[in-house]
Amino acid sequence: MILFPAIDLKDGACVRLLRGEMDQATVFSTAPAEQAREFADAGCEWLHVVDLNGAFAGKPVNQDAVAAILKAVKVPVQLGGGIRDMRTIEAWLEAGVRRVILGTVALRDPTLVKEACKRFPSRVAVGIDARDGMVAVEGWAETSQVSALDLALKFEDVGVAAIIFTDISRDGAMQGPNVEATAELARRLTTPVIASGGVSSIEDLKALKALSGSGIAGVISGRALYDGRIDLREALALLKG
Repeated sequence: MILFPAIDLKDGACVRLLRGEMDQATVFSTAPAEQAREFADAGCEWLHVVDLNGAFAGKPVNQDAVAAILKAVKVPVQLGGGIRDMRTIEAWLEAGVRRVILGTVALRDPTLVKEACKRFPSRVAVGIDARDGMVAVEGWAETSQVSALDLALKFEDVGVAAIIFTDISRDGAMQGPNVEATAELARRLTTPVIASGGVSSIEDLKALKALSGSGIAGVISGRALYDGRIDLREALALLKG
């Protein structure tokens, strides 16, 4: 199972939000590239980067910070936030992002996801953020009437590299991930699922790893790595073991 340290970018800084609220941001680093280098030096195999401003604006905003991260590390980076058209997908992949994450547009324009997967095999993931089981979009500002499972099933046979599933109620709240909902989603899909939201302890990682057979292939953690609740090297050793 792969651990994806999260670097969430707001106004050029590395922050963590509480349940997706932009006015509930805690700044952990004003040098995202240095933070990325620390994660890579510790042995991380991937980085998970989100342009939070971009998610709300519907277009890339933190390009300079992302570019600095890409220059600072050699490990692959998956990037989400404000990626809503093919031109932006192409631009980020050409810039060195290994995998783009399509969230809002996966609900609004599923055809774009399918076309992107054809053009860029294995380089497109779908981010499904759920509030009470229903998909939330536009930086989590809107909740749809579509369930997380129904949306995920639309992309089962199009070549999506992974489904990144976030329970919004758990994100940044340090209450533990929604293990049951994540595992249930993974069991219903053939596409690998990456768990996100609320991972706050080694015990949470153990619980997710125990269900790796369900199709959970990775886990994203942010705040717990920054405040020391999870020791990164210990976590990497656990998930690789």
